[in-house]
Amino acid sequence: MTESLHIAMAQCNFRVGDISGNCDLIINEVNKARARGVDLIVFSELALTGYPPEDLLLRPSLQPRIEQALEQIAQHADTIAVAVGFPWQDGEQLLNCAGIWFQKACLGRYAKQCLPNYQVFDERRYFSQGKEACLVSLKGRQIGLTICEDIWHAGPAEQSVEAGAELVLNLNASPFHIGKQPERYQALSEHAVKLGVPVVYVNQVGGQDELVFDGASFAVNAEGKVELQLPAYQESCGDLRWEASGTLTPLSQGVEAHTDEMASLYDALVLGVRDYVNKNRFKGVVLGLSGGIDSALTLAIAVDALGADRVEAVMMPFQYTSDISKEDASEQARRMGVRYHNLSISPMYDAFMSALADNFQGLERDTTEENLQSRCRGVLLMALSNKNGYMVLTTGNKSEMAVGYATLYGDMAGGYGALKDVYKTRVFDLARYRNLGGEVIPERVITRPPSAELAPDQIDEDSLPAYPVLDAILERYIEQDMSAEAIIQDGFESVDVMRVIRLVDVNEYKRRQAPVGVRVTQRGFGRDRRYPITNGWQAGI
Repeated sequence: MTESLHIAMAQCNFRVGDISGNCDLIINEVNKARARGVDLIVFSELALTGYPPEDLLLRPSLQPRIEQALEQIAQHADTIAVAVGFPWQDGEQLLNCAGIWFQKACLGRYAKQCLPNYQVFDERRYFSQGKEACLVSLKGRQIGLTICEDIWHAGPAEQSVEAGAELVLNLNASPFHIGKQPERYQALSEHAVKLGVPVVYVNQVGGQDELVFDGASFAVNAEGKVELQLPAYQESCGDLRWEASGTLTPLSQGVEAHTDEMASLYDALVLGVRDYVNKNRFKGVVLGLSGGIDSALTLAIAVDALGADRVEAVMMPFQYTSDISKEDASEQARRMGVRYHNLSISPMYDAFMSALADNFQGLERDTTEENLQSRCRGVLLMALSNKNGYMVLTTGNKSEMAVGYATLYGDMAGGYGALKDVYKTRVFDLARYRNLGGEVIPERVITRPPSAELAPDQIDEDSLPAYPVLDAILERYIEQDMSAEAIIQDGFESVDVMRVIRLVDVNEYKRRQAPVGVRVTQRGFGRDRRYPITNGWQAGI
């Protein structure tokens, strides 16, 4: 007789490389699930190592550690079945695997067939390709295993159903980017309808260096309808019943789909900062609070990620710093309840200029003096970081990083960039979004023209196209790989396009030296976009 199965979807925040800690987390969730009568609990892709483990996969001690962890999990898979992801050395091949354990034995092991090697993914560097479907029989029900990228292609899920699968599990480590969740819904819904079986999608959650995994696990029925949706950006375990009839019945309270783009983007930034700081065991963060919108938004993200007691803000004024900037920085720090310091850079700037006087004699003032101001601030922040064990959180945005409007060893000095993959126009949108819950960013920080305040009466758009124009060009060139000619045909001025593209190309050396930061687009600077610093490519066509 066909039985119904109580299935738990466990989206957990694993730490890369912490195999014993991840194993303990899995066992803890297994024990809780067993207590509430769960028949099968499903974890995410490479749950034992966390994702992506990168070259940790090449360590010779990996396999014995995995075997030891799986043996521990098997001992807890008694009356409850456990589906978990792990790497597995099979002779000369390293495989990205998923397996199900029940009654302390492995019922089946599946090797991922579709290995992504684009954007942030580099799986073909490490893994060999699986070839066959894996069908597991549990209490008279036939379950097919797939892993992440497999579900974006026709073959693996079809193989499972052709072999007799009545339900397909998809174990994921799927990183967030803007607009990702609707793409997942569409892919899984189409598979479920085409194959005529339910699909259970379990994603990991948490930040890992520049990547953010948003969780948002869900299950769709054979008609492609979402039956259970788990929260985004938080650990969660949701239960559903796979009825004897083949239908899915939610047993947990689900949530609405996370469809607000600004809310999703903001939450991704908060989670990315929180996990980078916490997983690397920093006491907190320190940042330069200039009175401008980038540092204002970064401060809000930091406080929401870590709490005000773990955030320190520093105003570092100079002769070009306006009174408005000083007032707004002080007011935001007061509103957000963070420790706030005012440290003038004038004495150290004057000392540097005095030391360089003979070398600079007869030379015109230029950006050297502007960069020196920024580098004085970088020295102060790094000194506070070293003394207090607080990581410096940089405040630059993607627009600035794209065109090189950032100073090496100055405002680029730090450990992590909250806004590194956020264009300036989105910075404004995010600041307004954050203020919907209560105005923490002073309104004139959002409304006044952006300025680095490194020279008299300076504003950003003196030397750059207006940000809406700049960002539109950058998105076409960076995200869409459009040529200069194609961008001009889209209606942009030739002089603006050629200047912006040149700035992007010649500043690769700066970006290579920038700290990592939260990735939220499909083409972030880092793992996504790898251009040579030294090259003779002509970008005009």
